[in-house]
Amino acid sequence: MGESLKYHFSHRLTHVPPSFLGELFRVSSKPGIISFAGGLPDASLFDLEGIRKSAMEVLTEEGECALQYTSTEGYLPLREYIASRYYSRLGLCASPEDIQIVNGSQQCLDLIGKVLINPDDPVLIERPGYLGAIEAFSFYEPDILPVYPSADQWSGPDPDIFCKMVQEYSPALFYGIPNSQNPSGMSWATDLRKEIAETLDGTGTLMYEDDAFGELFFDGRPRHPVKRWISDQTIMTGSFSKTISPGLRCGWIWAPNPVIEVFNRAKQAADLHSNLLSQMVLTQYLNSSDPDVRIKANARIYGERCRIMADCIDDQFPVGTKRSNPEGGMFMMIQLPAGVLSMEVFEEGVRQGVAVMPGSPFYVDGGGTDSIRLNFSSSHEDQIVEGMSRLCHVIQTLCS
Repeated sequence: MGESLKYHFSHRLTHVPPSFLGELFRVSSKPGIISFAGGLPDASLFDLEGIRKSAMEVLTEEGECALQYTSTEGYLPLREYIASRYYSRLGLCASPEDIQIVNGSQQCLDLIGKVLINPDDPVLIERPGYLGAIEAFSFYEPDILPVYPSADQWSGPDPDIFCKMVQEYSPALFYGIPNSQNPSGMSWATDLRKEIAETLDGTGTLMYEDDAFGELFFDGRPRHPVKRWISDQTIMTGSFSKTISPGLRCGWIWAPNPVIEVFNRAKQAADLHSNLLSQMVLTQYLNSSDPDVRIKANARIYGERCRIMADCIDDQFPVGTKRSNPEGGMFMMIQLPAGVLSMEVFEEGVRQGVAVMPGSPFYVDGGGTDSIRLNFSSSHEDQIVEGMSRLCHVIQTLCS
């Protein structure tokens, strides 16, 4: 009887692109593989002792509270900390009432899709765009439209193309990562940020500004967000996953109050509230240490790893290989020599002991077959040198 049972699934699943991540994790875990395919911070840089001490203090002093249910909005002292940090880092005035804690900023993508996107709504995204956003939004059946870059393929959306698309489609949402974008690693110039804000100002389109990497610039200097110019039209999200620990699953959304109100209803229906113990441990940790010192030190380490990876590409890789030039974050993108396909590089790379992320999942229009994404944050210097030597051999083999 069980063999003939047919399951009824939602039709919206047909709109969600197949995920490549399962296959990626499977091959990356093989013994001997050097993986540049994931998106992990370096676990050896986590402050284990500091977080352990903070956890013990919370459980000792406020254990009953930390293990109880809480409000959907999230732990108020943490929201106050985030608001004050926006002012100290960026000069932005944020209210704790307009900030909500979530289970990593990835949850924001799902819940924003749930409350703002109707089937067939136009939604704009950078080309290439973040895979997690493409997958999350796809569940709500929008018409996801890529905004092409200017002549520099990794410079961010072309402002003229963007302006025409906003006028033509009146999109519900524009999703972008101005700081150290995933997958390209590139950051928008200040002038581009202003142009995007000017185009959106007064329209019905909201800007979803994903700022997961904004504190990981190699030079330690913050960049002005788009929200600075159109605060009431911008949803901004952040996360402690890249700076403190992804295992704590703690991110946030800062948005205009009407958006926060409906977001709160969706969040309550989804999971009641985020992990209170994690929120309280994180707040204790942030208030008892100086996170800026560690974050800036980690960003410098990532910058050195990025430089080593870039030097390997520039010095060793075949003619026709091009790369992005990240100023921060965790990723770099390569355009392969003519005739070399990213899936071939992935498959041959696994055989030769190096894993990369093919570019095509980051494109909603079938592009990316000639590009790959590399992660430099989770590999030490000697692993980068050896892994890039293997990858160079892979590409040379496919060029011949």
